Amino acid sequence: MPLDPHDTIPTRRSLLERLKNWEDQKSWLEFFNTYWKLIYGVARQVGLSDAEAQDVVQETLVAVAKKMGQFKTDPAHGSFKSWLLLITRRRINDQFRRRPPRRDFARVRSDATPRTATLEKLPDPATPALETIWQEEWEQNLVELALEKVKQVVSSKQFLLFYQQTFKDWSAPKVAKQYGVSLARVYMAKYRVSRMLKHEIKKLEKQMM
Repeated sequence: MPLDPHDTIPTRRSLLERLKNWEDQKSWLEFFNTYWKLIYGVARQVGLSDAEAQDVVQETLVAVAKKMGQFKTDPAHGSFKSWLLLITRRRINDQFRRRPPRRDFARVRSDATPRTATLEKLPDPATPALETIWQEEWEQNLVELALEKVKQVVSSKQFLLFYQQTFKDWSAPKVAKQYGVSLARVYMAKYRVSRMLKHEIKKLEKQMM
């Protein structure tokens, strides 16, 4: 069953242009559903707590809303992906700065204040580590979004047969036995859904960069 080309996440340019209207609640909900897990996941990966990471998500969305009018959707001016990373990184650093200073920080070196030591703990936006985390979370987010789209257009049984093989590492014979279907049906489910998933991921990659 082919994916409906009109039933997908809006193109990046289309969505971002609509986000410049603060009253467009539908577009902001689409934006939140598309990016919140990415922002939250990165915040958690760099060491923030659940509550702090949730604050990062909220504050990043507020910052995007305030700055959206300044962002140029022309790719020649830079990617939205990099722009969103910049904002997310700043909100993450804000969370680290808000943490109360620990006494042992003052003993790091004689000329270091608790605040200085705290700042030294902040993730450096220029380091490959943070960019690597962002890229890994970005790719994971793409897969999850694509899975949700595919799940909407295939039968629940077909998706289950595919999912158990691909994400649970069940062998085809085990899946066939567990769900009482033929081996051919198991193989076909994996083949068809895998193709649809790859197609949707490629489409999202073009839309979200």
